[in-house]
Amino acid sequence: MNPEPEIRRLLDVMPASGRMLTKIVSKPQQPQVIDSPFPQPWAQDRTIYINFDLWRRLSQPQRDLLILRTVSWLIGIKWFKPDIYQGVTLAGVLGAMVELVQGDAVGVVVAGGMSAIALSQIFRNSRSSQSQLDADEAAIKVAIRRGYSEAEAAQQMLSAIESVANIEGRLSLNFTELIRCQNLRAIAGLSAVGVPESIKQE
Repeated sequence: MNPEPEIRRLLDVMPASGRMLTKIVSKPQQPQVIDSPFPQPWAQDRTIYINFDLWRRLSQPQRDLLILRTVSWLIGIKWFKPDIYQGVTLAGVLGAMVELVQGDAVGVVVAGGMSAIALSQIFRNSRSSQSQLDADEAAIKVAIRRGYSEAEAAQQMLSAIESVANIEGRLSLNFTELIRCQNLRAIAGLSAVGVPESIKQE
C-alpha cells in the first residue's frame, strides 16, 4: 500500500482537533498494525505509527474506526487541565524550584516526589479501562458524523480489534481488548450485557 494517499484519506476521516494534534508516520518495521506511544507533556505532535503493509489487510471501515479510536485516545490525554493531579504536579514543580533556589535538599526531594506521584496518576488514568472505553465511544461519535450508524461503527471497531490481533499473530486478546469488545458488543446490540462499573475503573 502506498502510504501517502492513505495518510491523506485518514486525515480527512479525523476530526479537526485530531488533524491539528496528531501526526501519522509510516513505520514498516514495527510488528504492530498501528501504535502510538504515550505522549510526553512537552511534545507538540502526538505521533501515530502505522505499518501500512499490515494496515492494508484491514477493510476500509476497520481502518477508519482504528484511526478514529487512536486519535480519540490521544486527544483524551490532557496533561494541562485543571484537576487535582495537574494541580499537585504544578505545585510540586514550583515547590521544587523554590526549595532548589533556597538550597533545601529535603524540600526538593519532597516536592519532586509529589510531582512524580501526580504524574504517575495521570499516566495510570490515561491507561485505565475507562479511558479506553471512552476513546472507543468518542471514535464512534465521530464515525456517526462520517456516515456510519452507531451499531455499524461499533461492529467495525469490534472486528478491527479481532483482525489486528490475528494480523499481528497474537493467539488471544489482552484483558483491555476483551473489555472493549464486550462494551462494543453492547453498543452494537449484539449483547445485552455491558461492562460492569467496577471493571471499568481497573
